[in-house]
Amino acid sequence: MTSASSLSTDVASSDARLRQNIRLLGNLLGETIIEQEGQAIFDLEEEIRALSKAQRSGDPEAGRQITAIARELVKDTEKTRGVLKAFTTYFQLVNLAEERQRARVLWERAFQAQSEKRPMRETIAAAVRTLSEEGCTAEELQALIDDLFIMPVFTAHPTEAKRRTVMLKLRLMTEYLASLDSGNLLPDDEAEIVERIQETVVTLWQTDETRDRRPTVLDEVRQGLYYFENTLFDLVPRIYYEFERALEEYYPDHEFQIPVFLRYGSWMGGDRDGNPYVTLGITEGTLREQKSTVLNLYTRAVENLYGHLSMARTRMTFSQEFQESLRRDFDLVPPAELDVLERFRLEPYRQKMILVYRRLKATLQQNEQPWDKQSPNPRAYASAEEFVRDLTLVQESVRQNKGDRVARGRFANLVRQARIFGFHLATLDIRQHSDRHRQAMAAILQRYYSKRDPNFDYLALSEADKIKLLETELTSDRPLTARLDFDDDTNETVGIFRLIRKAHQQVSEQAVQSYITSMTTSASHMLEVLLFAKDAGLFGQIDVVPLFETIEDLENAPGIMRHLFQIPIYQEHLRLRGNRQQIMIGYSDSNKDGGYLRA
Repeated sequence: MTSASSLSTDVASSDARLRQNIRLLGNLLGETIIEQEGQAIFDLEEEIRALSKAQRSGDPEAGRQITAIARELVKDTEKTRGVLKAFTTYFQLVNLAEERQRARVLWERAFQAQSEKRPMRETIAAAVRTLSEEGCTAEELQALIDDLFIMPVFTAHPTEAKRRTVMLKLRLMTEYLASLDSGNLLPDDEAEIVERIQETVVTLWQTDETRDRRPTVLDEVRQGLYYFENTLFDLVPRIYYEFERALEEYYPDHEFQIPVFLRYGSWMGGDRDGNPYVTLGITEGTLREQKSTVLNLYTRAVENLYGHLSMARTRMTFSQEFQESLRRDFDLVPPAELDVLERFRLEPYRQKMILVYRRLKATLQQNEQPWDKQSPNPRAYASAEEFVRDLTLVQESVRQNKGDRVARGRFANLVRQARIFGFHLATLDIRQHSDRHRQAMAAILQRYYSKRDPNFDYLALSEADKIKLLETELTSDRPLTARLDFDDDTNETVGIFRLIRKAHQQVSEQAVQSYITSMTTSASHMLEVLLFAKDAGLFGQIDVVPLFETIEDLENAPGIMRHLFQIPIYQEHLRLRGNRQQIMIGYSDSNKDGGYLRA
């Protein structure tokens, strides 16, 4: 075992530190294998590892020996599991050490750059400096910023194999390795950290790597939420902070207005194309899960700021608008809860944050119920905008009363998070196959038009006749589906649009913004979706997005879009969406259809 005293943090080379971390983790794993499985499994694993090295060095006999060992292993399931677990865990630990090495190298580069009074390459600051040096004016840069929008989108492809509990253990060990790198630990502190690493290795060894059942859609959703909870929520304000610092440094005479240019999207829980498990209930559950996640993150942030905003009436003044807001909040507080607030009667910001915390908790509690069972709660936030308004009232009052540094500090991070993540956390894209829309539209229109023409068949109409009929329905005031009493597939297809409308009401309009139609082959496919949206009260409220996938569809796409853009009702839809059209290009299907180069 590598002792704590041998862990010198005074290593000149970060490569040496990487080797040291791998050696430490390997030794701790070796001890764990012997302790948990016995010396025989450890010796077998070491033998296979040594033979593998020899084979890579060109020893053919080593390969034959590995094959012979493998043949024997298949006869003993328990021994096979032990060896596989040993190698799986070893590679996970090596990956941790390498990730820590990457972080260390980036830190060293940043330290060197800052020591030399220059931005590190490939950073926001470097980009802003380049713009400044190339003659981009502040006004031109502001125009670029105003038009900037970035939305990384989470998908479940491929499905993350690691369980969430395994990911948390690996993250914990990464933090321990970072602590060992700090360079200011006493020997006893190092020894304690090594013990904590070994403890975590033991729990990792005793934990199943994979789930005992096939992951559900909501399992995949929660897997994606892990990254928001453990990385993105805290990282995003840092991105904005670095951007603001760079603008201040390279354009000191201009005060920039930075909008919300970064948001996140997700397909998990919304992509129903070819996945019968993504039902209406699953999509609602996804949206509620995302809302609960971000509300919990806000309550944690408010708790951390509660003691920070301890400005007292005896030392500071407070804006009139803030004080009026506080009085309105007090009107909603039950008498039994006034005692806690009375304790901080001289610290209005702390009182406000207590009330904000309670409103978040009330909103969280309300969100635990399905949407059709939720009842109004005056103490819950009706929208993320209300939450942001409370925060900005505090921020502006602090700023107006000699607290500009405080207003631009930790509290600004929470305001930024609230504006970016809202109550939706990530915008959920909905995707469905064009055939589902076509079949559902045929079933619905059959009910109305067969009364006039017994031979009516929507599916048999030409593309021109379909478009003409859909235009007529889009400009009609008559509801298309006053009740849902069609077949199950049709009800589900129509129901998702009603669910989107409900999501806009219960979460926010940012909850769902795009409806994607896979295998789009005609303009009528888009008009069908637009008609479903209009029938649900969503006309102009969501983007109708074609997904062109085959080579033929990609070639026809320009003509399809030109045709759509000439249709008056579609022009009106685009006007309400800011005259912007989102188009998706499918690479995987075009690759299968036409080959790598052509795709």
